[in-house]
Amino acid sequence: MKIPLKLLFLACMVCLPIEQIHAEFQAGAATSNITPHLGTALDGTISINGPVVAIYDELHARSLVLDDGETRLALVVCDNTMIDRSILDRAKQLIFEQCGLPTNRILISATHTHAAPRVTPGLHTNPLNDAYETFLVRRIADAVLQSIGNLAPAKIGWTHFEKPEFVHNRRWFMKAGSHMGNPFGKSGDKVKMNARGDGLVKPAGPVDPEVFVLSVQHLDGRPLALVANYGTHYVGGYEKGHVSADYFGHFSKRMEALLESDDFERNGPPFVAMMSNGTSGDVRATNLRETNQMAAWEQMKVVAESIAEDVMQAYPTIKYQADVSLAMEETELSLGVRKPTADQIVWARKVWEDYEKSPNQKFGGSSNPVVYARETLALADYPDEKAIVLQAIRIGDLAIVASPCETFAETGLAIKQRSPFKDTFTIELANGSDGYLPTIKQHSYGGYETWPARSSLLEVSAERKVRSSLLEMLEGLKGKP
Repeated sequence: MKIPLKLLFLACMVCLPIEQIHAEFQAGAATSNITPHLGTALDGTISINGPVVAIYDELHARSLVLDDGETRLALVVCDNTMIDRSILDRAKQLIFEQCGLPTNRILISATHTHAAPRVTPGLHTNPLNDAYETFLVRRIADAVLQSIGNLAPAKIGWTHFEKPEFVHNRRWFMKAGSHMGNPFGKSGDKVKMNARGDGLVKPAGPVDPEVFVLSVQHLDGRPLALVANYGTHYVGGYEKGHVSADYFGHFSKRMEALLESDDFERNGPPFVAMMSNGTSGDVRATNLRETNQMAAWEQMKVVAESIAEDVMQAYPTIKYQADVSLAMEETELSLGVRKPTADQIVWARKVWEDYEKSPNQKFGGSSNPVVYARETLALADYPDEKAIVLQAIRIGDLAIVASPCETFAETGLAIKQRSPFKDTFTIELANGSDGYLPTIKQHSYGGYETWPARSSLLEVSAERKVRSSLLEMLEGLKGKP
């Protein structure tokens, strides 16, 4: 079979050392399909949404590679609930083996759609989930390798605007006497997640209404890629067993429809858009004080198209530069795990034993004692410490930080306020899936996001340590040429 010269050239470009290829700013983008097979289990730790019975819309890994001639880095956004660090480390290692891109120059995040697999080894006994892990590793690597093959001279710019309609704090202080729904049978919680009705007093924290837009164009002005960032958890409300990329995927497709070129042969690879999740651990898309009558599938599109319309209004104002420099830092931070006490283990064993005697009772849900009995026993066997990966990227005067946790909005706002860069945003659930990251004060309020489980396992002071480490990394990047 005769191989086209263009493909041979791209293959050689992928394998060459960076310094032998070029000395100018370049960018390349690509997508790969990561939709699971029917029968694969969806989500996992607390909510039970699978197995897959239908594909409402397909899932993708979307990749952008940037290269200034000295530093090459990759950003990947995956339509998944969350992805364990071990899986992402495998993908990064495969990328390194294929093209030499260092693993500490790759940022991979999950959007947190809940209509997708929660990719955590050992969480499911379904063999299709085991197969999906290997499939996902390969497809993430494919997206990055193809992005490198698509590298071309480019220019980059960014802008931001506020979009308060779809960011509402979901943790609320409640009136005295309100039912808090604590699964451990104890009082003491001061806030409740997603509460409704007359008991609402006020939100327990702020939100970040900013939409950040990072845009990459070819030198002639043709769109190459766009990375957006917005801090809302997801829209949700899916039918059980249905796969969907939620508003993240709908936004990406809408932006591609608005901006991409149809002339592939003349203009090269198609434009790629992606929506990363900002600091949304305590944020929802709809207002708890309002009654939302819109169907879930329709609401996803409304959110996505509304944000896309605002991006299109801001798009012509973006100022681009073709001589931008890049830098990236990565560190590993060890944090304590909130292990259960002896009394908590006794409680969990009793609840679980009762459940096993009567397995027809309800399992699943965010306040079910059986779920948290299982989680307590799982944490009892957990290591005392957990190592997490933190990253910081500088793109000219723009900074991006990456947290592997479901990070609260107030943490993202604090990082922006104290960042040495004029513009900064945070991508959450990046390089791992290490649970909720409440502040010390939020821990004192209680509520779902603080209940000990594999979805909320880090020490109470973890947020302070993560925030301090990220800010320290930003200071280090600021000092680099």
